[in-house]
Amino acid sequence: MSGPLGDLRVVEFGQLLAGPFCGQLLGDFGAEVIKVEDPGRGDPMRQWGREKPHGKSLWWPVVARNKKSVTCDLRTEEGQALIRQLIDTADVVVENFRPGTLERWGMAPETLWQTNPGLIITRVTGYGQSGPYSSRAGFGSIGEAMGGIRYVMGEPDGPPVRAGISLGDSLAATYACLGTLVAVHARTNTGRGQVVDSAIYEAVLAMMESLLPEWAVAGYQRERTGATLPNVSPSNVYPTGDGDLVLIAANQDTVFGRLATAMGKPELAQDPRYATHGARGAAMAELDTLIAEWTSTVEAEALLAVLHENGVPAGRIFRARDMFDDPHFAAREAIVRVPHPDFGELPMQNATPKLSATPGSVRTAGPALGEHNDEVYGGLLGLDETERARLRTAKII
Repeated sequence: MSGPLGDLRVVEFGQLLAGPFCGQLLGDFGAEVIKVEDPGRGDPMRQWGREKPHGKSLWWPVVARNKKSVTCDLRTEEGQALIRQLIDTADVVVENFRPGTLERWGMAPETLWQTNPGLIITRVTGYGQSGPYSSRAGFGSIGEAMGGIRYVMGEPDGPPVRAGISLGDSLAATYACLGTLVAVHARTNTGRGQVVDSAIYEAVLAMMESLLPEWAVAGYQRERTGATLPNVSPSNVYPTGDGDLVLIAANQDTVFGRLATAMGKPELAQDPRYATHGARGAAMAELDTLIAEWTSTVEAEALLAVLHENGVPAGRIFRARDMFDDPHFAAREAIVRVPHPDFGELPMQNATPKLSATPGSVRTAGPALGEHNDEVYGGLLGLDETERARLRTAKII
């Protein structure tokens, strides 16, 4: 298989997003990802998503891209034995079941290492594999709340809100991917695999900047601040003369000086009320009003042009339709189109980050349920057609 991870075989268990997104990231860079799904039902992601042309999910082709699908009933001893054969050929197992599930199925790490000592077992859960909460059911939303990000999201006079994406699941999966690659590197020195334990709440907590020392050392509790960050100014969304909105981020001293020049008011950069980062933070409200009075007199395109000419970070707030029309997205190939049997050329986000010598790629959209049963069970494990037919009849695969 092509790609920098083309020498890795990953067996992906689990469902929905926290584990599968880790598999997606590994697959984007060439790993052979074999997704094991329940016969007849498959991953619920096959049905998830707001829009369902042809009765099919538009989310599944993305999160299951670059993967192979096999079916197996892991609740049966025969199914467990079959998948252990597959795991013996693998470098990595990715799962996001509740702790103890693999163990109940006879696939505890210590058991798997007996026949595959180099196996890396990546486990994504709400609370981790240990601790008093580990046995609880843990969805991404709960991890976001526990990890601290929900409390600080929203308007000051309103309740905590959520992002419109599955932030906690995706963060935990991204850290799981990072941990997997670290474990692969460590294996080159030790020859041994290990467990990668990625908890959703800890992945969210890892992104919370200086939240903890602010409370422990300074007694400061971050609160909801809407569209702004406390004491970081100017960095906000401002109205334009043609009814659009433009985000301007000019909170660094030198950048604020360039913004003042663009506004035709270079003296603002020397005004003691705005001359330093701390002063601008204290004067956030009046500074935002001053900037908005200027931006509201200029149409968006002209406003962006003058800001860019002066080296001020600024941009529109993009929606999906804006991304398809943007020349930078096109030049960077940030959106790719992948053949799909129902949707034709299906657009989706490209693999990221970009590597100069060994880039990732999107090669296939999410597969049909059990599409690769014959390839994997027949070609890889060597089961003949008679045996595969028996397993199908018995609803093992």
